[in-house]
Amino acid sequence: SEVAGSRVQIDYRVELHYEISGNSDFIFLIHPARTPQQEVISESLSLTPPVAHSLETDEVSGNRLLKLQAEPGMLDIALEARIEVRHHMAEPAHIEAVAPAALPASTLRYLVASRYCQTDQLQQRAWDMFGHLPRGYAQVQAVTDWVRDNIEFRVGTSNPGTSAIDTLQNRVGVCRDFAHLTIAFCRSLNYPARFTTGVDYGADEALGPPDFHAYAEVYLDRWYLFDSTGISPTTGLIRIATGQDAADVSFATIFGPVRTGMPR
Repeated sequence: SEVAGSRVQIDYRVELHYEISGNSDFIFLIHPARTPQQEVISESLSLTPPVAHSLETDEVSGNRLLKLQAEPGMLDIALEARIEVRHHMAEPAHIEAVAPAALPASTLRYLVASRYCQTDQLQQRAWDMFGHLPRGYAQVQAVTDWVRDNIEFRVGTSNPGTSAIDTLQNRVGVCRDFAHLTIAFCRSLNYPARFTTGVDYGADEALGPPDFHAYAEVYLDRWYLFDSTGISPTTGLIRIATGQDAADVSFATIFGPVRTGMPR
């Protein structure tokens, strides 16, 4: 039973700064996604100094990849966009999870273990913790709530190699770690679950300005968003990219001798 959705327009801006000491190649995932729920009304990319670049859309994921080569020197990138997000709202009690055999083929790659989401090693733990709950939205929400209640959000406590198992053991992490653990548990319970990057608007001002954020999406009768950090209202999230885990959706992949400035 679908209930009235909502529409919101958000202005998005990101700036990246690099110091390049030798010829380098870059692949960026910073452009907002174009989906049935998210319309890019306008966008403008600025590269200083100007360099040849291309923007391509991955046919499988829909991710929009900015690719370029740069020579030694400074490189500044600025992207501005206006987004309209149309949120699908539904009554949780009326959401029925599709049986595994009836899942769309496109979702099946999100059922298996991946680099940071070791479903094969967490499956028994997931069933011990959540297997008593009936299949459906409430079971996935229970996973989300458990991660939120039992993992401490603290910057600087994890690194790019931290996995779902590490987070479960250490009980601390940042948004990517919360997402990986949520995804690993959900896949263990036979739900397709994917890693999504975005930008968070509407988060507590004490956390600073809007920033890159990561959260989970789980397939029930369609994809639904689950953010176990609780940092940002879901209506304030702009989607950038989706993948099996963080390895698929790094906002910048760099080949060459480059010093990186923090995005802002």
